[in-house]
Amino acid sequence: MRNLWTGIALTLVFFMAIGCVSNEKIIYLQNLEDYPEIQEGELIEYEIPDYKLQYNDIIDVNVQTAQDIIEMGFNNRAASGMNNQMGNMAGQTGGDIYYMSGYTVDKNGTIRLPIVGDVKVKDMTIEEARIAIEEKLREFLKNEIYVKVKLGGIRYSALGEFRRPDKYVVLQDRMTIFEAIANAGDLTPIAKRDEVLMIRQYPDGTKLHRINLNDRNIIRSPFYFIQPNDQLYAEPMKVREVGAGENAAQSLSLVISAITVSVLLINTFTR
Repeated sequence: MRNLWTGIALTLVFFMAIGCVSNEKIIYLQNLEDYPEIQEGELIEYEIPDYKLQYNDIIDVNVQTAQDIIEMGFNNRAASGMNNQMGNMAGQTGGDIYYMSGYTVDKNGTIRLPIVGDVKVKDMTIEEARIAIEEKLREFLKNEIYVKVKLGGIRYSALGEFRRPDKYVVLQDRMTIFEAIANAGDLTPIAKRDEVLMIRQYPDGTKLHRINLNDRNIIRSPFYFIQPNDQLYAEPMKVREVGAGENAAQSLSLVISAITVSVLLINTFTR
């Protein structure tokens, strides 16, 4: 019996060793030895490349004449009210508020506007698209017009070891990868933070990138800011294979339960 309890104790120590996740694997933005250090308070300069519209993007186009601005103000209160109503509906249904009201870039790289017809916007920045739309509109509208074009939010997907894996639409012009992760409820403790897979769409196709969230130098990388249609996939660590819990308490509880069952079975068959 003494040998039995010795074996159980060794088994308990073994499972605790493989079932726990060290802090080094779950802490974000560390100064890792293999990379240049970034000190707290240090100014990090970066250039955010202008996003170029791609197939299946949705843009919101708002056109006002001088008379519209006089009657409804610079912010177009009528349009704002409609967008708020649609936003409330989208929030209740989990939908995209621009899906019904915006203009989708088709496979030919164009959007279809009332009166003017097709306008080529693919591979253009938002400002370039605004100029192209305004020039097209001036061919049909003689009055002074003001055109505002915005990207219909940032769409991205969070898959794998996220607390709330899902497809998200965030109504912002830019978003960091940590904001995207927070929006999905953060990563689980057993997610591989040093090997997050980003699937990014480019005008010529798709590329896969591996990202180390443990490293502070991600702030300097081109993947610090999320782009529309990005997909993030977080793989589980090896502890998932042994059925470990998300923290030490859960792991200990699982091991104790397994040992208890084993002891009961041994007692049953040795009587």
